Amino acid sequence: MIDKLIEVAKVFFKLGCFAFGGPAAHIAMMEDEIIEKRKWMTRDYFLDLIGTTNLIPGPNSTEMTMHCGYERAGKLGLFVAGIAFIFPATIITALLAYLYVKYGQLPEVEPFIYGIKPAVLAIIAAAILKLGKKAIKSTELIVIGILVLSVSLLGVNEVLVLLSAGILGMLYFYLKSKTKPSVNSISPFFFVLGLNTTIAKVSTLKLFLIFLKVGAILYGSGYVLFAYLDAELVTRGLLTRAELIDAIAIGQFTPGPVLSTSTFIGYQLSGFTGALVATTGIFLPSFLFVLILNPFIPRMRKSKILRYFLDSVNVAAVAVMLAVLIVMGRETLIEWQSIAIALIAVFLTFKTKVSTIWTIVIGAILGFLLLSLTK
Repeated sequence: MIDKLIEVAKVFFKLGCFAFGGPAAHIAMMEDEIIEKRKWMTRDYFLDLIGTTNLIPGPNSTEMTMHCGYERAGKLGLFVAGIAFIFPATIITALLAYLYVKYGQLPEVEPFIYGIKPAVLAIIAAAILKLGKKAIKSTELIVIGILVLSVSLLGVNEVLVLLSAGILGMLYFYLKSKTKPSVNSISPFFFVLGLNTTIAKVSTLKLFLIFLKVGAILYGSGYVLFAYLDAELVTRGLLTRAELIDAIAIGQFTPGPVLSTSTFIGYQLSGFTGALVATTGIFLPSFLFVLILNPFIPRMRKSKILRYFLDSVNVAAVAVMLAVLIVMGRETLIEWQSIAIALIAVFLTFKTKVSTIWTIVIGAILGFLLLSLTK
């Protein structure tokens, strides 16, 4: 068993150091390491695991590492795999957070950050389009998406909207499948609206609970994290949207899960202690979900009601991401330099096979050059 745990740690630490490009790329690298090279399981079962991760909250690629570790070395392998995969990204992100807090406003660094921000917009837009193609499966889901977009732009708490859309959409489609009512007879659009509670300051416990909440209800791509954090931090005055955009941008430099952005934000709010509790809070639910649900994977994949919930949440999440993108665009694209960088990033993202990492790097260089030339 010790040999298997060491093997699991080595494999996923290596992936954590070099897995750039987002969840799809992470899973592709896992398939090569786990199926092709080591044959830990059949490809069919690997595909079953991929399908199951879409039914539970959390980052899909990180949860896939946990599933693979569980299959190779049991419950302890689950934790070893997840920690090994997350560790490199959190260390790198914590270091970047320290440098950002200390030097981020200096002239030598600010032009690079200036160029990264519009480049991020193109990457998020591409993610929205990819997710949207998969999320939109019916007219009802289109209507849900439009309504979620509308209420999100009005400033309603995004997390509450996502949960409401998921629960009510699940009920609607479940009842529709049983009774075959007309679309107008049961409305899934009475969203439960709540008042945001302003947090005067960020204690360690509050920071942990915020990220624990996000980790427990995060569905879809890691990019959806940005929308959730916008609701939990920006609308409560704990973080400015510009700071959130910076966190998103710097998070793109690191390998491993996108959720390591939590490490960066935690450091911004409460130093290294904040980085530790934010990272622990956002990843802890994934470990628990995989630990509890792994034995029930076959039955979960056959559950219609869970699929109804996921369909509704997915389309709502895409709508929320679009709302955040619109707001971010308004705040970022205010000068010709940022607009030019955004257009170049759009070309690189949609018309070439350049990776997101290189798009970010090019954006940073262009930001430095364009601002230097205009001084």
